[in-house]
Amino acid sequence: MKKTPFTDIHVALGAKMHEFAGYNMPIEYSGIIDEHMTVCNAVGVFDVSHMGEIWVKGPRAVPFLQRMLSNNLEALEIGKAQYTAIINEQGGIVDDIIVYHYEPEKYMLVVNASNIEKDWKWLTGHNDEMADLENSSDNIAQLAIQGPKALATLQKLTKIDLTKIPYYSFAIGSFEGSGLDNVIISNTGYTGAGGFELYFYPQYGVDIWNAIFEAGAEFGIKPIGLGARDTLRLEMGFCLYGNDLDDTTTPIEAGLEWITKLVDGKELTARAILEKQKKDGVARKLIGFRMQEKGIPRHGYDIVDDKGEKIGTVTSGTIAPTTKIGVGLGYVKPEYAILGTPVFIKVREKSLKAEVVKPPFRKL
Repeated sequence: MKKTPFTDIHVALGAKMHEFAGYNMPIEYSGIIDEHMTVCNAVGVFDVSHMGEIWVKGPRAVPFLQRMLSNNLEALEIGKAQYTAIINEQGGIVDDIIVYHYEPEKYMLVVNASNIEKDWKWLTGHNDEMADLENSSDNIAQLAIQGPKALATLQKLTKIDLTKIPYYSFAIGSFEGSGLDNVIISNTGYTGAGGFELYFYPQYGVDIWNAIFEAGAEFGIKPIGLGARDTLRLEMGFCLYGNDLDDTTTPIEAGLEWITKLVDGKELTARAILEKQKKDGVARKLIGFRMQEKGIPRHGYDIVDDKGEKIGTVTSGTIAPTTKIGVGLGYVKPEYAILGTPVFIKVREKSLKAEVVKPPFRKL
C-alpha cells in the first residue's frame, strides 16, 4: 500500500488503519462519534493526501476544461475555486472535483483518490485542444483543518488574514514552522463545519502537521479518520463518488443542476443529453431521507412504497451522530422525490418508515 507523509504518525498515534484507494489510511482514532463531534464543536485534522491533483495549463486550458467540466469555468476568477464534474459522452459523472484558478491559464483539478488514474486517462484521452496536462498527485500533500476553531488555529501560523478568504476562495503564502512559502490555503472542506484545506510539498508535511497541532492544542485539536469524514459529509448531504455518484448518474439526476451551466458557446460533452434532462425531466432523482422508525439505512438497501414495491435504492446511510436519527441519500422515481413524501427503507425484510427531507440533516 502507498503511504502519505503522515502514515507513520497515524500508526504511532494508534489509529485504526485500512486500505483506501491504494493507500494505508486512518479510519478512526478515538472513535467516529467522538471525532465527528470534535469537528462540529472544535477543530480536527484530516490527512487527505491521497487525493489527486492535476494541472491544466496553457492557452488551450479553458476551451478544454469547458468541454470536459459541467460548471462554467469562464466565470471562475483567479484565486477562486469551483465545485464541478467531469462528464462522459452519456452525461454520466466521471468524477466530481474542485477546480482552482491558480494563475492566468493555469488550473488545478483536485480529484477523488480512487479516480486519479481513471480521470488522468479520461482527460489525456480527450485532450483534443492539446492543453498542457500534468499529474502532480504524488508531489502534493493535503491536510484539511475543519471545525469552528480551524481559523483561530491556522491564523497563528500564517500572516495571511484568513478572515479575508471567502468560501471557495484561496490564498498562497508562507506557513510558519515549515519554512515553506507557497502553501495553498483554501476555504473549502467536506464537513460543513467550516475550515480550510492546505496543499503543500510532501517533504514539509511532518513540520506542518506538528505546527498545526501545537497551534490547536488550546482548542482540543484532534486527528480525524475517514470514518468521521464520511459521517460529517453525509450529515450535510454531500455526495460521495462511488456511492451517490458514478459514471451512470448524471448531475441532473444527482441534484447537481446548480453546477451544470449550459451557457452559450460551452461545448460540454453530452450537452444535448443534459439539456434534454433539464427540459423533460429524469427517470430517477437523488433524495435525502430521515428515518421515522428506528433502523440504520445502509448503502444498497431497497427503498419501497407503502405496498412494498421497490421505488429506489439507498446510496448512503448512517445514524447521524449529532441527532442519533437514521438518515441517508438514495435514488427514487421522481414522483417520490417531493419533500415530505413518506417512503420506506427495507431493513432486514422489514419496511421501516422514512420521510423525504432536504439536507443538511445536521439542522433537521
